[in-house]
Amino acid sequence: MMSRSRSLAQFARQSSSSTSAISYKRTHPHKRHPALSSEYLYPAAPSAEEAVSNILYNTPPGGRGYVQQRHIFNCLVQNEPGVLSRVSGILAGRGFNIDSLVVAKTEVADLSRMTIVLRGDPETIEQARRQVEDLVPVWAVLDYTGFKVIQRELLLIKISILGPEHVRAQIKSRAPGWQIIQDETEEELSPSNALRQTHAHLKSLTELAHLFQGKVVDVSSDCAVVELSAKPDRIDAFIKLVKPFGILEAARSGMMAMPRSPIYDMHDHEELVEDVGSSVDATMLPPG
Repeated sequence: MMSRSRSLAQFARQSSSSTSAISYKRTHPHKRHPALSSEYLYPAAPSAEEAVSNILYNTPPGGRGYVQQRHIFNCLVQNEPGVLSRVSGILAGRGFNIDSLVVAKTEVADLSRMTIVLRGDPETIEQARRQVEDLVPVWAVLDYTGFKVIQRELLLIKISILGPEHVRAQIKSRAPGWQIIQDETEEELSPSNALRQTHAHLKSLTELAHLFQGKVVDVSSDCAVVELSAKPDRIDAFIKLVKPFGILEAARSGMMAMPRSPIYDMHDHEELVEDVGSSVDATMLPPG
C-alpha cells in the first residue's frame, strides 16, 4: 500500500514538471493542416454564365399576374358633415376597394384634406376622379400618381415580450370574464428565467424598432408598444419581422401624402439669361 502511494506521488511530481509539455508534444504530435491552395487565395473570376445564374438565383421572384396600379388622391373638401359618405359612396358605386382613407382638418378652418389610396385602371380612375370633383362640397381632387411624393403612415403595434408560446394566453386574458390559467401556456418557467427571457425579447424589439427609426412608447410586464412612422412598404416589412414575437394589437393610421417641392438652381437661371442675351442681333443695335 505504501509503495502504491509513493508511485502516485512520483507520477504527480513528474506530470507537473517543466518537461511535461515536451513529453506531451512527443506523445501527441501536432497534425499539420494542408497549405491553402492558390484557388482559395486567388479565386478565378466567374464566367458570364455563372454570374448570370448567381444574379437570377438571388433575385426575388416578381408578382404573378396583373397588378393594378395604385393611385393616390388628394381631395380638398369643405369641412361639413356628410362629405366623407358622399365621396366614399361614389367610389364604392364604381366597385373600388379603398386601401386607405385619411381625413383631417387643415390650417384653414373651413377646409379639410382627404387622402385616398385605391387601385384600378387609369381610365376608370380618371372617371371616378371627375365625378368626385363634380360634388358641390369638393374644391379639387389631385391625382398624385406618377409624381414624387412624401408618403408616411403611423403604426402603433402591441407586441408580446413573453414569447410566442404565451401569446394565446395573453390574448385570452384581455377578454372580459377570463381568468389566467397556468395550463394555457405550453411551459412553465422559473421567475429568473422568465425575467431573463422577457428582457431579452424587449431588447431585441428595441433594436429592431431602432433600425426602422421607430421607438418603444410603452412597456408593461408582458408586452411593449412600438410607434413607427414610415412608408407603407416599410410598415408592412416591420409587421412581418415582429410577427414571430406575437402581435397582440395593431393600429394603422392610413397613408398621408404630400408632393415634393422642386429645387431651383440660381446658376441655371443665370446661364439661361446669358443665352437669351447672346441671341440678340448686334446689327439691330443703335450706333455707338
